[in-house]
Amino acid sequence: MTNRYSFAVSAIALCGSVPLSAQDADDEDARDNEIVVTGEGLQQAPSVGAYSITEIDREAIVSSGSGRIEDVLENVAGFQQFRRSDSRSANPSAQGATLRALGGNATSRALVLLDGVPISDPFFGYIPFNAIAPETLGNIRVTRGGGAGPFGAGALAGTIELESADARTLSPVTGSLLINDREETEASGAIASTLGAGFGVISGRWDRGQGFFTAPEGQRVPASARAAFDSWQVGLRAVAPLTSNIELQARGSVFEDARTLRFEGADSKIEGQDASIRFVGRGEWEFDALAYVQARNFSNVIISSTRFVKVLDQRNTPSTGLGGKIEVRPPISEAHTVRIGVDYRKSDGELQEEAFSAFTGNLRERRRAGGTNSNLGFFVEDDWQIGPLLLTGGFRADYTNIVDGFFRAVDAGGALVSETIAPDRSDWSVSWRAGALLYASRKLDIRAAAYTGLRLPTLNELYRPFVVFPIVTQANAALENERLKGFEIGATWQPADPVVLSLTAFDNRVENAIANVTLQPNLRQRQNLPAIDAQGLEATLAMKFGQISFDGSLAYTDATIDGEGASIALNGNRPPQTPDFAASATVAWEPSDGWRLSGTLRHVSGQFEDDQETAILPAATTLDLFAQARLTDKVSVIVRGENLLDEEIVTRSSGGAIDLGAPRTVWLGLRFGY
Repeated sequence: MTNRYSFAVSAIALCGSVPLSAQDADDEDARDNEIVVTGEGLQQAPSVGAYSITEIDREAIVSSGSGRIEDVLENVAGFQQFRRSDSRSANPSAQGATLRALGGNATSRALVLLDGVPISDPFFGYIPFNAIAPETLGNIRVTRGGGAGPFGAGALAGTIELESADARTLSPVTGSLLINDREETEASGAIASTLGAGFGVISGRWDRGQGFFTAPEGQRVPASARAAFDSWQVGLRAVAPLTSNIELQARGSVFEDARTLRFEGADSKIEGQDASIRFVGRGEWEFDALAYVQARNFSNVIISSTRFVKVLDQRNTPSTGLGGKIEVRPPISEAHTVRIGVDYRKSDGELQEEAFSAFTGNLRERRRAGGTNSNLGFFVEDDWQIGPLLLTGGFRADYTNIVDGFFRAVDAGGALVSETIAPDRSDWSVSWRAGALLYASRKLDIRAAAYTGLRLPTLNELYRPFVVFPIVTQANAALENERLKGFEIGATWQPADPVVLSLTAFDNRVENAIANVTLQPNLRQRQNLPAIDAQGLEATLAMKFGQISFDGSLAYTDATIDGEGASIALNGNRPPQTPDFAASATVAWEPSDGWRLSGTLRHVSGQFEDDQETAILPAATTLDLFAQARLTDKVSVIVRGENLLDEEIVTRSSGGAIDLGAPRTVWLGLRFGY
């Protein structure tokens, strides 16, 4: 056997040393001319190594305890939502995503992209997590720190990039069906097929259930309701080559998400239709050009917590988002990767709501509020490789425009009660970032970076007041843009091939930070704080020894409010909804292909409900499990467990009333085609 094998190798080598036959030449030409589409953007620039980055692979994305994307992101050091509730039991408008303890209100301070397209809601700025099907993703990349590249005006705390899986990653037909111990169901499916030299993917997901009581047993009343949810999403993605170097990517998505919060009749719903088109060129002059449009709507009914009748019907909040970018990478030299481009984002929307008397049920006021925000940005970045040293620098100039803002309230008879006509305003802002990465040895990388960032206030923050009884929060049409200044230093050490340790120390300062500031015991207003300062450490550890792997992360942040003038009383306070410590550890065992057993232990320290530090949300430790066992080549049985320790997770505490997060939940089902 050995001699025959050696002879074969020698023969192949000999053939390689003589001229190719005509048939061989034709085959080689065919291979050279073969068109391969990826469905991805341009290759990541070298500069990514100079910043603090975490990547999550597909296996981790599709094997979480809850099956939800926000649960997957909880494993990233420093990631948090505004509240601890997931997308089944939170108010959708409160689902902001941020990094590095820069929270404090419900709007996202992190830029979230799906295949390069921003997905935050145009009016509120929240992330529609239920519109993202984890099983269709191939990779997630989280970059912390202010962004100066494409859409950098939204990347105040960092960027979360979600990349879809292509047809080669997905099986032709995939799907799953699960049910939990509360008889709630989760169903998903996708069809992926090659289409000539391109491919197409059709996917869908439907989650529904009666939910759990967010109110503790001692606080329930006859009007108390479970956090029922019913959400669905359908997506279509197509990728095709236009030439050997230019690729067309198109995406469309429709989704709807309905929830009930705390009381019967307290129903909310979000609706969305998104579409995007993208051209990626991988020739000598590389380019990435995309355009997108979003049509969204939000409705919400608020029930009095004392009389349990409807007091506010936010019946309609239509909004539209549109934008695009053009990025070009000219072939300057092998040592330089230069990116030049322009991007544009526009959001407009209008709140339409009616307020009712809690005593008579009669209409008291009709309210309308809205406006238009836009941002035009120009950016340039360069990565310069000098032997083992990489230098990177970027610059953005943003023209922001806030126009047509108003709030108007009339009584039941149409008489004007109050009106605000906000003056139009615009401004130019400059942002930058710079970094260095030194390959100190084969096992040690050292990096440092400094950056600034920008975020516009959302239409919601500017014009929409809201009530979470008994607290009224006023809007503020005079809010200014948030600005970030920060720097960090870090290292990645690989003492052995299966072990990678990363450590980052950072210091960030958000000036004009928008927060809900307490004016009176039951009255708050959105205001620009002088600043929020956050210094901390982030660490990740990844190990893999044969069939066993470990992934851990932790984040410690000392965040304080820098108060002065009207907010001097807040000076030194910790921003609300901001833990100082969070850690996650996942251990997985994969004995063979298609088999996986993993457990995730998370801990989040206590945090304050409000800026006055009067109500504490206690620390919480949770344990999730995931198990997959292959029954046939294409079918596996799935068992998932959420919060198996049945920890009481307090998500809200106001005036003695508290809300709780998901209790212990066990799922059982089948998965096929993975």
